[in-house]
Amino acid sequence: MADHRLPRHHPLRYPLCKLPFSLLILALITFSISNSSGTVSAFNLSTITFDQGYSPLFSDFNIDRSPDDKSVRLLLNRHSGSGIISSDYYNYGFFSANIKLPSDYTAGVVVAFYTSNVDMYEKNHDELDFEFLGNIKGKPWRFQTNMYGNGSTSRGREERYRLWFDPSKEFHRYSILWTPIKIIFYVDEVPIREVMRNEAMGGDFPSKPMSMYATIWDASTWATNGGKHKADYKYEPFASEFTDLVLEGCTVDPINQLSATNCTDAAAKLEEADYSVITPEQRRAMRWFREKYMYYTYCYDSYRYPVPPPECVIVPSEKELFKESGRLKEAMKMKFGGHRKHRHGRRSSRRQSGVQQAAM
Repeated sequence: MADHRLPRHHPLRYPLCKLPFSLLILALITFSISNSSGTVSAFNLSTITFDQGYSPLFSDFNIDRSPDDKSVRLLLNRHSGSGIISSDYYNYGFFSANIKLPSDYTAGVVVAFYTSNVDMYEKNHDELDFEFLGNIKGKPWRFQTNMYGNGSTSRGREERYRLWFDPSKEFHRYSILWTPIKIIFYVDEVPIREVMRNEAMGGDFPSKPMSMYATIWDASTWATNGGKHKADYKYEPFASEFTDLVLEGCTVDPINQLSATNCTDAAAKLEEADYSVITPEQRRAMRWFREKYMYYTYCYDSYRYPVPPPECVIVPSEKELFKESGRLKEAMKMKFGGHRKHRHGRRSSRRQSGVQQAAM
């Protein structure tokens, strides 16, 4: 029988003997990183209210805050998208939220959760992002992660993935860890991408203070099947919900980069946190996720990068799944379901697009 104390999509909700082999692996990994109380939240996190860490970015009228100020809904309708921004800049940190994405028909819709300093450094900004890409009714959300350092938008480092759950049904935690030596993207407690800094990266590793953003906006020109499917406003409003907000790190003045505390100590504290250490079980979970749910990675795209960028770690079991274009091989597409063509090229910033839409 199902264990109804757990969320419907949690892999330990059902008897292990009835799970598909892939979910059995995830169930065992998730169980091994669970804490002693039996909950799945392995990280020791302190959440904040909206007022304690965020401010509206654009379209206040499409930002719906809960009465207790612990949650916020960002709305997209035919008039505008919406967005929020952290009240402070951070020189390294851990940024996290439980997020639920819009349901039903979501083609053309993009929900972004990302760090950036483009407002301070327009031509040489840094950025780390989750971007969730909507789809037509009956087709799943996809998402991508990316990293820019010192304005390296011409050297995009994007990866694209599917999820093992429906992100519109329940909340799931999405997190970005950024320290002086590493970057880790998490979905729940599963690390899905790790970037280790090395000297050869130079300025391509983000190093300037950044704010945290969350936005929802209309990206009909590219988000779904290269723009084939547009946002349909008969389904409006599209609502993305954010709760259990976490902002941990060293706050700084972005101009003179002075902080009220010692950022060296703050960075050391980040490195000591549980989310900064990938356990052997989490390492297996990351490998499982990347081999089953990643469908594009720049590290295996030899057309763009004949020599892989210096931070790329070539994993033979991963590489054999991909073509020289960095896209999943046809046999793997057949196995995992069809994927749309990957679109390269720089897109507008989420802040700029939201403001432009609000002005229409």
